[in-house]
Amino acid sequence: MTNYNGYCVKCREKRDFDGQEVELKNGRRAAQGACPTCGTKMNRILGKKA
Repeated sequence: MTNYNGYCVKCREKRDFDGQEVELKNGRRAAQGACPTCGTKMNRILGKKA
């Protein structure tokens, strides 16, 4: 797992989370993981593949 920075909607703060890279239905890359504080699912849209 890689460390990403994202916004937790429940905590209303930016946090670092451990996540894995996935491909969304529309073909975009994203990082998905859980908030280390509250456990809510977090997402971060990533750039295009290199």
